[in-house]
Amino acid sequence: MTIDLIRPTTDLFDSWAAAVAEFGDVHVDGSGLRSPVSPDRETLDALIEKALLHADTSAELPEGLVHEDLLWIVDEGEVIGFLSFRHELNAWLREAGGHIGYSVRASRRRQGHASAALALGLDRARAMGLDRVLITCDVDNIASARTIEKAGGVLQDVSDQSERGQGMLRRYWIALRPGV
Repeated sequence: MTIDLIRPTTDLFDSWAAAVAEFGDVHVDGSGLRSPVSPDRETLDALIEKALLHADTSAELPEGLVHEDLLWIVDEGEVIGFLSFRHELNAWLREAGGHIGYSVRASRRRQGHASAALALGLDRARAMGLDRVLITCDVDNIASARTIEKAGGVLQDVSDQSERGQGMLRRYWIALRPGV
């Protein structure tokens, strides 16, 4: 297993399309958002454009959005999931989204890929100078909770985020520097 985080690319179109299709009716497309997506070239081109814009810290983003790195989790050239690293928190992310969101396709779960991708996401946060990051998961997603806890996550609370369309969420903080 050789996990990498890469920016979306047309070079892996077929692998990306297969990953998106595996998520089914509601899935993650690599943008960090859950929404129905058609795994076609037009959608990928829009995703690549969005990823470039959101990563450009000199770009002005629409109200309510923050700069983020929209990344694919890749294992030996195969897109196996998606990770979104938000450079900062806005009000919505502070409550329901967190700094890092990730998802691994069902056929590649329980193989350590989420843990490896999260570790790379935490390395990215350290490199950006963050002292700690917020990560959330659905209250019933025990596998994700264990992944976050294994990475050093300390449960802040379980919060009802129904008003934000998220349901019950576990909210964890991971310290990236000693003493934080």
